[in-house]
Amino acid sequence: MSDSGHTLATDLRRLAPPWLVFTFLTLLLWGGWGLVSKPLSTALSPWQIQAFSSLGMLPVIAVLSRGAKHVAGTSSRRGFWLAFAAGFLSSLGNVAYYQALAAGGKAAAVTPLTALYPLVTIGLAVVLLRERLNLVQGTGAALSLAAMYCFNVDSGSAWLTPWLAVALIPIALWGVGALLQKHVTNEISVERATAAFLAGELPVALVTPGFVQMSWKLPGATWGLLLLLGLLFALGNLTLIYAYGKGGKAAIVTPLASLYSLVTIPLAVLLLGERISAREGLGVVFALVAALAMALESPATSATVKP
Repeated sequence: MSDSGHTLATDLRRLAPPWLVFTFLTLLLWGGWGLVSKPLSTALSPWQIQAFSSLGMLPVIAVLSRGAKHVAGTSSRRGFWLAFAAGFLSSLGNVAYYQALAAGGKAAAVTPLTALYPLVTIGLAVVLLRERLNLVQGTGAALSLAAMYCFNVDSGSAWLTPWLAVALIPIALWGVGALLQKHVTNEISVERATAAFLAGELPVALVTPGFVQMSWKLPGATWGLLLLLGLLFALGNLTLIYAYGKGGKAAIVTPLASLYSLVTIPLAVLLLGERISAREGLGVVFALVAALAMALESPATSATVKP
């Protein structure tokens, strides 16, 4: 490579380091996942969407399983099953997310609201792990409540609108799953943890035909959207791995990746024709700022080992 070419490559790495590129790809992939979910929610039941879209995850699971670093030992087995449990909870949260969309929630509103699941993770960490809530996270928690009010303020006599009541379920399930994932990477490799997490999404797909009437004869376009939905979800997890692996700090990559609503919202307005009122727009802003604030953790004090 010539000196000029080497200088150009160096400048590009400074402006857009690899970890930032992979984080941006995660935003695009998960933002697309949020968008594709909406049209499917009007065509299929939430259980069918979760079951069929799992097929799109299989190629990524295969790649991760083949390249994952396996470490023998009790800690490794515990880490695998914790990641698997996190994936299982995530799959149930996904079903509730799709149900919130089917209940009338706009993708531009449901997506940023459900991204507030760190509120549950932080609350559990404070109660169970005795972690401290910093000022920024406390502000984020307050803003999350303000966001819920903005989305529910004109619900009439009902305390919760139908879609908002359902949207609280993925917030709870994803929050618990995130707490489990938080401790997994200390026991197994990130690749294996992600493979186990995605594998945890499969049990729901396997048992769903036993209690839900499945419509197998679907239009080709619907099958395409279902496979795309699962693939976008899994690839988003894959690019997030590479973002960490390329030197991205968790304190920076995690909050950036959680802002995938910035992709879903404009696409939902442009492609799905959704309209956001001023009140809902304020709720979206509150939700996005709250998600970013709650992702900013204080330096961990648990890393100090007692003699």
